[in-house]
Amino acid sequence: MSKITINIDGKDIETQEGEYILNAARANDIYIPAICYLTRCSPTLACRICLVEADGKQVYSCNAKSKDGMQVTTSTQNIEKERRAIMEVYDVNHPLQCGVCDQSGECELQNYTLDLAIDSQNYAVPDVNREDIDWGHLHYNPGLCIVCERCVTACKDMIGDNSLKTIPRGAEALDPDYKASMPKDAYAMWNKLNKSVIGLTSGEEMLDCTSCGECAAVCPVGALVDTHFIYKTNAWELTQIPATCGHCSAGCQISYDVKHTSISDTSEKIYRVMNEWSYVSLCGAGRYGFDYQNEVQSKDEVAFANAIAAFKKADTIEFTSTITNEEALILQKLKIELGLKLVNTEAKAFQTFLNDYSEISGTKLYGNNLQNTHNSNFVISVGTAIKSDNPNARYSLNNSMTVNKGAGLYFHPVKDPIIENLAKSIITIQHAPLQEEAALYLILDLFGDKEKLPSDVVEYLASFHSEKTITVTETIKEKVIEMVKEMKVNEETGEEEEIEVEKSKIVPKKVSKEVVVDDNALLSILGVADNFMEALEKNLKKKDTFALIAGPDLYTHPNSKNLARLLGLIEKYSEFEITMIPTLTNSLGVALICELDDEKGSFTVGYNTNGDFTLSALGNGSECDLDMPAINQQEGTLTSINKRVNPTNAAIGYKGYELNDIANAFGLKAKNTIDYTVQLPLESGFEAKNFDDLPNHYDNDGSEHRGYVLNNISVNVNGDESVDKFDDTILSGTLIYLANPVRQFSDFTNKTTNLDEISGVYMSEEFLSKSDFNEGDSVRVKSQNGELVANIVSDNKILGDIILLPTFDFKINSEALFSSYRFTTASIQKV
Repeated sequence: MSKITINIDGKDIETQEGEYILNAARANDIYIPAICYLTRCSPTLACRICLVEADGKQVYSCNAKSKDGMQVTTSTQNIEKERRAIMEVYDVNHPLQCGVCDQSGECELQNYTLDLAIDSQNYAVPDVNREDIDWGHLHYNPGLCIVCERCVTACKDMIGDNSLKTIPRGAEALDPDYKASMPKDAYAMWNKLNKSVIGLTSGEEMLDCTSCGECAAVCPVGALVDTHFIYKTNAWELTQIPATCGHCSAGCQISYDVKHTSISDTSEKIYRVMNEWSYVSLCGAGRYGFDYQNEVQSKDEVAFANAIAAFKKADTIEFTSTITNEEALILQKLKIELGLKLVNTEAKAFQTFLNDYSEISGTKLYGNNLQNTHNSNFVISVGTAIKSDNPNARYSLNNSMTVNKGAGLYFHPVKDPIIENLAKSIITIQHAPLQEEAALYLILDLFGDKEKLPSDVVEYLASFHSEKTITVTETIKEKVIEMVKEMKVNEETGEEEEIEVEKSKIVPKKVSKEVVVDDNALLSILGVADNFMEALEKNLKKKDTFALIAGPDLYTHPNSKNLARLLGLIEKYSEFEITMIPTLTNSLGVALICELDDEKGSFTVGYNTNGDFTLSALGNGSECDLDMPAINQQEGTLTSINKRVNPTNAAIGYKGYELNDIANAFGLKAKNTIDYTVQLPLESGFEAKNFDDLPNHYDNDGSEHRGYVLNNISVNVNGDESVDKFDDTILSGTLIYLANPVRQFSDFTNKTTNLDEISGVYMSEEFLSKSDFNEGDSVRVKSQNGELVANIVSDNKILGDIILLPTFDFKINSEALFSSYRFTTASIQKV
């Protein structure tokens, strides 16, 4: 889209052609009131308070698009009359309980009522009984609801659950005299409002969704509130601590809202997590999984001395990627200082994959991010259970479908009803495990530039094609002549008589014929439906921005090197820009900072994982020899999927030892852990910036100012762009998959109060219905690598026969059943 100039209230501003007037105004700090509109969603026209005059015509600024030279006035006498009437209507029958309402102090209804000086009421209608409803993790008070439909829009356009809708209120009709006496838009808004409340799309009594809480976050009043937050505190008592979510690799912006625990206990407590929902969405783990801090009241000097002795004895440090960049750099420095091995299997797999990809791409990092994916109109996902691996990647996929009217392909062995229900324009391909290579070859075949691709790759792709003759049946229209009898008056006798006359008519006729078509063996290998090419051609119409999301299934695949090189070819020789999902919170940062080893030695110090001596932020319930602080107790940085180095701050105090204390004991000498921020390796794309100089905010136009974006360093390539033929090996038997349920990522999310997912062996309702197993049964799952015993959990967020084993509960130790790849086969028996 081209840049244009419009004028709002005498001020010339630059914006994109076709941008909504309201967004253009907000981006340039021009105030237009709006209640129902959400920046990243489709307009609903529910509130109508955003009225403006554009080129002399009254329009809704949330829905009217900018045109070059447009003259916009945000306030006229008639507009102000409409706005006042609209706010009076919103205040009709709204309960006067601001003193105890959870939204009081940050309520938009309060703000607009005061802003427009609503000091009298000219309208009334009998109210109806609207009782509070418990929807599980959410509490809905329809008495407070103004039916702005933000929750409905956020659930559909931002998240993709489509769990909420408007339902009949059951109220009396408005007095017909209001239609003539009220301003036009105020009456239309009220007439709609009076007929509706919010209900569940499913028609059930309990909300069944991915439990992100975004609907409550965007609610402008106190109608939708997180159940755990009801009547806990006043908003103005809370201190907001800007931070970055520490659960998955999305690196979402959050604020921890804290205050003292009680009158008798002055220690800080996190009461809730908020997000800048105008610019980024937050999943349920980020919103509700906040109290995972390690509560340590003093420094254990004996344990610290034992830790120093353990480091002197050790030959290996093994750790997870749920740490900051600064902690990763300290571990790297300890490796060098003490001559230790540094082992992190998932980060090592990702590091190796990136290096293999770089051999073709010529850059250290992949080229795309989730914001650009969101703005694309054709998206492919391959190698990831996207809804649980990285919820924001799923939101970007959904945004592309709904807001950009996009389309896409979703390749994965596990059938996912959440993804299938995002939009009609997404085609899901449930291929067999180990067939990810075939998927990437198909993408190259469909979208690669054959004139620029290496000739041997083009020849290999051609080998999958052959001609075959098929019989097709068409319906054609054929003209048929037939004799029919009619009554006609004989002119000579004047009497009616029956005669035969010719009549023609068009009749449909089915004709079979043989045609020669292209037969692509890759489609058969992947189990693609017969109408795939026809559906794809339809979905590709008017699509011009392409994004591909690649995930962790690829990094541990037996042929991961070939997969990485194929991705490099796709990015280089097609229109697709690639984003890779780092496996854990800071896998990308760890992969860029640490020199990782393949095998551990004979004595291991574990950092947030079990070792011969264990340092852990998990605290009680885990094997721990010396306590460490959790991410919500630290200052530091995290490297996100978007290749952004984001700052995070401590929400809760910590009084024990830190990794920096151990580093200092071995002579590394830094006063604070964040003194290492400026030392992060430049050769990996980091910048020499002090922690306290890192920004953490968004502009009104959505521009992100959080930390900084990594420099994508160029790497030398040798010109070898060869790839291997794909291996057609398949797994036979009962399949198990290493993946978590929605809202769980690690032992840290499992530790939190509000994330109450039950760990176990996850089976789809479909699988259970045709098996001898029942939910709650204790079963033994045994693979060639190991076995475990756990209870069956029925999961309606998956379909098909593949069984999921989680990683968020260390007591189950699911990883022991897998070699490296996330899929394997196993036997399952009742215990």
